[in-house]
Amino acid sequence: MLLNAAPSWAQEQVLNLYSARHYPSDEALYSNFTKATGIRIQRVDSDDAGILARLKTEGQASPADVILLVDAARLWRAEVDGLFQPIQSKVLTAAIAPQLRAKPDDKGATAWFGLSTRARIVVYDKQRVKASEVDTYEKLADPVNKGRICIRSGSHPYNLSLFGAMVEHLGPVKTEAWLKGLNDNLARSPKGGDTDQIKGVASGECAVAVTNSYYLARLMRSTNADDRALVDKLGIMFPNQAGEGTHVNVAGGAVARYAKNQTNAVRFLEYLVSPEAQNHFANGNNEWPVAKGVQFDNPALKAMTGGSFKSELIPVSAVGMNQIKVQQMLDRVGFR
Repeated sequence: MLLNAAPSWAQEQVLNLYSARHYPSDEALYSNFTKATGIRIQRVDSDDAGILARLKTEGQASPADVILLVDAARLWRAEVDGLFQPIQSKVLTAAIAPQLRAKPDDKGATAWFGLSTRARIVVYDKQRVKASEVDTYEKLADPVNKGRICIRSGSHPYNLSLFGAMVEHLGPVKTEAWLKGLNDNLARSPKGGDTDQIKGVASGECAVAVTNSYYLARLMRSTNADDRALVDKLGIMFPNQAGEGTHVNVAGGAVARYAKNQTNAVRFLEYLVSPEAQNHFANGNNEWPVAKGVQFDNPALKAMTGGSFKSELIPVSAVGMNQIKVQQMLDRVGFR
């Protein structure tokens, strides 16, 4: 694709990467890119909030060339704050569906691109819950699920994105009523991460949990006998398959607003949608590829879905735009 031999000139080529991805499997992505191109990656690791704060503080002096973030709401926020440099790339637009990237500006340039997806799924206790009671997100607010549900903080970006998608599907009035019903059905106050929600179902603390799919896939692929025994207790549901489809969030990338190595930055983002890199996302970190036509061999992802599932088609940029509105709803209904 763009992975030609390393440049022959003497000056070393570099790429400054600010990444919110903390996955050991990504090391292979970076080293393979350097081997193929001769471009050395200098990386700063932090969480999304830390990266965005650093970019704002550094301003025009920032050395960042590429930004990698792990949530649609955060990508949208960074775009609105002017931290990205919109680009035009035939490779990226051909590979990535329109709903998984930012809306192009009036010049046809795009601020950020989804590079992998994670489904927001439901796991449940097979002994206590019928699959038909949790086969849509809407049913999580039904009285049948009173006292059953574990979920992390409503204000966490993963949930803000799910709830933002519900605004697109249901409208704000119905979404707020749904959030109140969901909050009323909690088995305990929101706490912990997604893995903690899964373990809450396995321990009997709750009967239903909401989680990103890759957390469950990690447990399914674990060599630890306790993890495998935990998974055996669970039913897995990709909600709304008979309707609009399951909510998916994106991990994405962008060229930094003040990138000094723009050509290298675009080259790196284009590499991340190559079959090689997309397979790393799937097999290394249990994420679904975004590039069209990419095949993968992850046994956990295939076991969850039988190989495929119906995902929602609303633009993830619209989901990000709803986060402030959703946070106000959460405050009104007392969802922490």
